[in-house]
Amino acid sequence: MISVKKEGVLLRTTDLEFENEGVLNPAVITDGKDIHLFYRAVRKGNYSTIGYCKLSDPLTVTERRTTPVLSSLMDYETHGLEDPRIVKIDDVFYMTYIAYDSKDAVGALALSKDLVTWERQGIIVPQIPYKKFSELVKANPKVNDAYQDNFNPINTVVMDKDLVFFPRRVNGKLTFLHRIKPDIQIAAVDNIADLTQEYWENYIAHLDEHILLSPKYDHEIRYVGGGCPPIETEHGWVMIYHGVKDAPVKGFEYSACVALLDLNDPTKVITRLPYPLFKPEEDWELSGDVDDVVFPTGTVVVDDTLYIYYGAADDIIAVATISLKALVDELLANR
Repeated sequence: MISVKKEGVLLRTTDLEFENEGVLNPAVITDGKDIHLFYRAVRKGNYSTIGYCKLSDPLTVTERRTTPVLSSLMDYETHGLEDPRIVKIDDVFYMTYIAYDSKDAVGALALSKDLVTWERQGIIVPQIPYKKFSELVKANPKVNDAYQDNFNPINTVVMDKDLVFFPRRVNGKLTFLHRIKPDIQIAAVDNIADLTQEYWENYIAHLDEHILLSPKYDHEIRYVGGGCPPIETEHGWVMIYHGVKDAPVKGFEYSACVALLDLNDPTKVITRLPYPLFKPEEDWELSGDVDDVVFPTGTVVVDDTLYIYYGAADDIIAVATISLKALVDELLANR
């Protein structure tokens, strides 16, 4: 069994109004010598914006903005922008986030060429009312009945979160993960404009063909969700995701999990670890705004060291490290 090193807390809340309740779940990317970290900043009342800091090395913050870099502008994000992830594809930065309007939480996209100016592309995941969604999945006998549990009277459309792009086109296509509970799904298109309502209705009607990972092991048995952008290695894509199980006293426990996907066909899962990569153990992971949570969302690789950035207890941002080679070896040993 492989283990990670918990490096500790990287960012905490401040007295600034936009982040006085929590900082968590960061998107991380290296561009040149700088490491850029875009994080979910929460103010009281659970309103989220995207904050920013710069790192000179994976564990050292040298600059932190005192105002958000992205705030609510559109009707679909009036209550906040949550849980960003970021990659660079074809010289364009793709930042995905969860747009929340107090009723619906769905994946949205913003693009930039300089990490400063961002152009919103809107919601890019399905916007399908639950009744229509239910009809489509009920008509497909290959889909797990657990998909019927997505009904929530508050929502107007089915919740679709954890939107994560691969860091390059795969076989010429923009490829991304998203999550309709309880599974992680995968999609691939030539262009973002291809993600039409017609595309998504056909996709949901054949949902069994797009399920990448389902809950399998005890630590993820309730549901799984996308985490960090996949990491390309010679043996395949290392995919760090989160898994959720029932906790004895406090509701749920979120763990960091890992799978290995085929390099040329990431719809194929080569293997996955049968145990958590890491789970809540430290005080600042066990107790916070939401207890018992580690939620990985970004990585940096320096030589052979993989730095994993994660939200802890929905309250702070922390970092864990592991040898990337050792992790791949452990995955291959569990085939």
